[in-house]
Amino acid sequence: MPKYIFNKETLSYEEVRSSRHFRITKGAVLFAGSIIMAVFWIWLYSDVFGFTLPKTAALEKTNARLVSKLELLSRQVEKDGEYLASMQLRDNDIYRSVFGMNEIPSEIRNAGFGGVDRYSYLDGIDRTGLLKRTEMGLDILSKKACIQSSSYDEVESVAEKADNMAACIPSVPPINPDRSTYRLSSSFGYRSDPFTGKSKRHTGMDFATPVGNRIYSTADGVVEKIKVDRFGYGNYVIVDHGFGYKTRYAHMSEIAVEAGTPVKRGQFIGYSGNSGRSSGPHVHYEVMYKGNYVNPIRYMDLDMTSEEYSLLVERAGS
Repeated sequence: MPKYIFNKETLSYEEVRSSRHFRITKGAVLFAGSIIMAVFWIWLYSDVFGFTLPKTAALEKTNARLVSKLELLSRQVEKDGEYLASMQLRDNDIYRSVFGMNEIPSEIRNAGFGGVDRYSYLDGIDRTGLLKRTEMGLDILSKKACIQSSSYDEVESVAEKADNMAACIPSVPPINPDRSTYRLSSSFGYRSDPFTGKSKRHTGMDFATPVGNRIYSTADGVVEKIKVDRFGYGNYVIVDHGFGYKTRYAHMSEIAVEAGTPVKRGQFIGYSGNSGRSSGPHVHYEVMYKGNYVNPIRYMDLDMTSEEYSLLVERAGS
């Protein structure tokens, strides 16, 4: 609103005009004063009275909500990680084992999780470390799940051949179980060595039987090796049955198959003998599973009748 003063000389009211410099100075002072008053008011509101500014309160509320969701996600990632670990354990110990597949080593399951710190960009914005831990957990979970999925695909592919697998497990004796034709002269495990008298691990079963008793493959497979070992197994055959299983037939007098020949359970492969390091005519029979010797008695039924065995041999021959 304009300001007027009375001019005694002209006997009239005249408008008072302030200089431009004065107006600028006055505006600056008023602006600075308002800033100071605003700062003072904020200080009183927040520091003295302990109130939170509306915008700050809204941001804190939003942040608290996001942190809550992040914590929930982090706990879910940990829970899913524990569940995936149990799946990995079952995969190695049950699914892959039952189909004769090798376990997936932990260094493969955990591949790519060490080394370069790929999450360092979060250090400046994540003072609690929660965001970094959650993102790292998600990455690890994703990679492990991918490996587990591939393993299940592999197991599924092998499972489709389960019918073949049943035929490839060595589940019958290597000779006809006619009790009048053999005796079990040595079992699997530690025994007194017949040559040295010292305790030594026996890696198979010995069927004491006359030279010339017929020997049969105990499961479907392929003849992997035929060898003559004069100071050990003598004439022997190794059959690879797949799914982690192999069998050995040793101290034979004659071998009737060749390396690379497919064989069926009950198929004739040679004759018992006394070749190699042997104290008498017998068949030394071994079962190997994934490279380890296992007790053959777990895989055979010695109570099956001679007639049942003969029928099996007849079917293999046909």
